[in-house]
Amino acid sequence: MSHHADTHAPALGLRAVSLALGVFFLFMGLDKVAWLMDGSLLTAELRDWLTRAPPLSRWYLETIAIPGAPVFARLVLAGELTVAAALLLGVCVRSASVIGIVMVLNFHVGMGVALRWDYLWNAYGPPVLGSLLGLAVGGKALPWSVTTAWHARSAHASDSRQAAAPGSGV
Repeated sequence: MSHHADTHAPALGLRAVSLALGVFFLFMGLDKVAWLMDGSLLTAELRDWLTRAPPLSRWYLETIAIPGAPVFARLVLAGELTVAAALLLGVCVRSASVIGIVMVLNFHVGMGVALRWDYLWNAYGPPVLGSLLGLAVGGKALPWSVTTAWHARSAHASDSRQAAAPGSGV
């Protein structure tokens, strides 16, 4: 393996994580498309969570989530699909990852699962949050992304203009 390939391996790894989480958020969002027209679907789900909720989650559900469910239903759908698009395209990966972290924690606290020990081995918990955190920290200018392709194209066009400029020695 060449030294050049070694230096790009971490970025390629993060890009693979970005693509995988993009698919995850895409299908999480597509599963909620009905919420766009019917916010009561989220309200029903939140009321179901309320029956098993620990005190902190109960307070959150009764005070914030259930009263705001008609609005949150649309925001969650838009948020998950926007995060999915950003991660899949490689656009604003760091910001999208932070938004993803907030969304995942919001659901997990509301469900009450983030407040139990078994959350530490929940497949939707630490693996998803850790991957999003890694992207939030290191997800800038990843390969195979729209952003990187755009910057490369812009740089190439700029180099071509400079090379063809009068007096450039060409």
